[in-house]
Amino acid sequence: MTVTDFLLPVFVQVALTFALLIRTAIGRVSSFRSGEVKPEDIALGEQGWPKKVTQYGNAFKNQFELPVLFYALIAFILITRVGDFLLLVLAWIFVVLRLMHAYVHTTGNNVLLRGRIYGGGLIVLLAMWVIFAVRILTGA
Repeated sequence: MTVTDFLLPVFVQVALTFALLIRTAIGRVSSFRSGEVKPEDIALGEQGWPKKVTQYGNAFKNQFELPVLFYALIAFILITRVGDFLLLVLAWIFVVLRLMHAYVHTTGNNVLLRGRIYGGGLIVLLAMWVIFAVRILTGA
């Protein structure tokens, strides 16, 4: 496996994060320009934004939870050169689940479905970390 192989899912995850940030910013600017939101409405927190803007903002913030552990793991995999096909497939599964999670979060926002997708990503990421740790600790 090459460095590029492992960086591609990272690039997709980063693109998702920036897309959510840009969509949040567009929604916030639009809310200000239309007069729907005034600075004093949001001065003390996030409660004053319209529902859709809040959904995108929350989806953006969520990209700094599990994905942070993903980024660290990919960096460690690249540094230690223990990446293989299994870890690469799991990396892509994780990113696809993050894309699905963001989609659900920013559309119908079905919390039960969103939670299941989040849980799936958590399990995949945990498996990746366990595989990585076993390989490093056993020299396999």
